[in-house]
Amino acid sequence: MKILLMGPPGAGKGSQAQRLIDEYDLAHISTGEMFRESYQRGETLGIEAMRYIKNGNLVSDDITNEIVRKRLFEDGDTKNVLLDGYPRTVKQAQALDHMLDKMNSKLTAVVNIVVDEEVILERMVGRRVCKDCGQTYHTTFKPPKVEGVCDICGGELYQRQDDKPESVRNRLNIYESKTKPIIDYYKGRGVLVNINGMQSFEAVYRDIVKAVGELS
Repeated sequence: MKILLMGPPGAGKGSQAQRLIDEYDLAHISTGEMFRESYQRGETLGIEAMRYIKNGNLVSDDITNEIVRKRLFEDGDTKNVLLDGYPRTVKQAQALDHMLDKMNSKLTAVVNIVVDEEVILERMVGRRVCKDCGQTYHTTFKPPKVEGVCDICGGELYQRQDDKPESVRNRLNIYESKTKPIIDYYKGRGVLVNINGMQSFEAVYRDIVKAVGELS
């Protein structure tokens, strides 16, 4: 089983991805996580990727395709996979098709979580992250017990550069212009399903599971 989870920044892909990973025992291929881990290891790919990310831009296709290729072909069994944050352009989708062909495999389902722009802005601009343990909070929906302090480890909370209003708007504009064409790309292959991402977490998850089951 290979599931591609799509949707604009702030659509709730991360939370849904973790639930799906647990439910179906999937290997998680998250380009965002891979970029950060590569950066922390001091690798050239990670350093180059973070230059794009810090400015709210999409990482180049060549860098993104290479880090996914390494994960698929060099890092163990990837029979059951959830792709999170990749592909984000048609060129990346074509590269993924080529990789899967080499593995004699294909995508089971492309799940697109749909959320209004104003809702996304509210979700992302209010997000805060602990500098020490990485725990995530929200100024409105999940505030810490003490403002600016992590409940778990007492670390300082901060707003990531890519969660600031100007960066969020830039990311949404990029998504609109570059990523949405992928929807048409996969629609013609009969594997795309749109999910209403403005429901409760459980309702969104139930709709995803139903869709994946119908396409499996």
